[in-house]
Amino acid sequence: MELFGTDVGTWLAFIESELLLFAAVFFLIGAVDEIAVDFTYIYLKLTGRIRSERLPENDRRQGQLRGMAAVFIPAWRESQVIGQTLSHALDKWQHTNLRIYVGCYRNDPATLDAAMKAVRGDARVRMVIHDRDGPTSKPDVLNRLYDALRDDEQRSGEAARMVILHDAEDMVDANALSALDRAIDDNEFVQLPVMPMPLRGSPLIAGHYCDEFAEAHGKMMVVRDAVGAGIPGAGVGCAIAREMLECVAEQNGDGKPFAVDSLTEDYELGLQVKALGGRDRFLRLRDAQGQLVATRAYFPSSVETAVRQKTRWIQGIALQGWDRIGWQGGLAQKWMQMRDRRGPFASILLAMAYALVLLIGFTWAAAQMGLVNSVPLSPVVSSLLAANLIAFFWRFVARWAFTTREHGIWQGLLSIPRMFVSNWIAILAGRRALFSYVRSLRGAPTRWDKTEHANHPAATSSSPPALELARVRGAA
Repeated sequence: MELFGTDVGTWLAFIESELLLFAAVFFLIGAVDEIAVDFTYIYLKLTGRIRSERLPENDRRQGQLRGMAAVFIPAWRESQVIGQTLSHALDKWQHTNLRIYVGCYRNDPATLDAAMKAVRGDARVRMVIHDRDGPTSKPDVLNRLYDALRDDEQRSGEAARMVILHDAEDMVDANALSALDRAIDDNEFVQLPVMPMPLRGSPLIAGHYCDEFAEAHGKMMVVRDAVGAGIPGAGVGCAIAREMLECVAEQNGDGKPFAVDSLTEDYELGLQVKALGGRDRFLRLRDAQGQLVATRAYFPSSVETAVRQKTRWIQGIALQGWDRIGWQGGLAQKWMQMRDRRGPFASILLAMAYALVLLIGFTWAAAQMGLVNSVPLSPVVSSLLAANLIAFFWRFVARWAFTTREHGIWQGLLSIPRMFVSNWIAILAGRRALFSYVRSLRGAPTRWDKTEHANHPAATSSSPPALELARVRGAA
């Protein structure tokens, strides 16, 4: 068989070898980066610089916090979950100086009705109706809630001590509010872990979030906090000191603390606090029963919704973030920002890797049939592939270990096949994010391309959330 006077097998071998070399080099660079984080975590653990903290006993502060806490919950088409979120939060947080601000749109009466029914006249909740039709953008609703808070402060003469961000589908932790109240004494920005819950009927799609957050919020954010890099906000379970929020609003120039043209305003908020000289902290602690104090929620359960959500993350953090934030801080901060922004390149590299698998399979089959001549790999490529194989095995072990710690042995075992699901979703989301970003550069408006939620942990668990979580964790 000839192609332009050259044996087809030679051409295929050349293409395969070059792609293998490119992919192997950059996969190994990424692996070294991950292993650097892993060994930093291990070193910090062994030296006692990071350790598991416990909640102080008998200090729930259920009656009164040290100052008024304002919780912002933006909601657009969340009638199926907003009621459970509010009723659960009001039940678990009995504090008298708590104010929950729920932002609804005037053209979304279903969400407003569901929220009003759940509140049952509780004076600690403020229903704020946006004067625009939705959806605009999530930061636009947050800014509307900020204006409502300022109006309340002016009328009452009492300023809030901190502002806490949550989403309409969150199941808050009973200890979270008092823990944030303590932590805000010494910090201007505090982030609690997020714990996705396993969802029956979607063990792979929804389940892969369990693995990613177990590792990200069990290791990555812990390391980030320890090395002094800025803590990005996750949008839920994060608190910012009221005075610092005012400083952010002033720095933005329009008197609004949340950037309306950003897809990841929460991520930017945490880094903005750091840039302004504020102290930040990733607060990871457990209660007396050993349960992690975290915000729990169900995550997308289909490929389409998962891709849409991760598209926002990649576009907002990796692409918009580069434009809007640039490169801040010292070496540790730049290292973490580089990790934050590798999403688009990682998706291209992953797509290339899976294409290589198909190409290698094709050439091997063709060689077995005698259609092409197989060409051995060079020593350099062989060495790189061996190093990557060892690194991939290490990644599997790390993912299994962190998932098992938070969700039990069964979920830990599932984390191995779910890594391939995670890769496939990352490829699709990276492609979508690049096209969406190009459209935004051409002037397309920022819209709230949010995920619809139908399930809530507080409503769907057959047993109380604490007991259900203990059952899932098992002996681990």
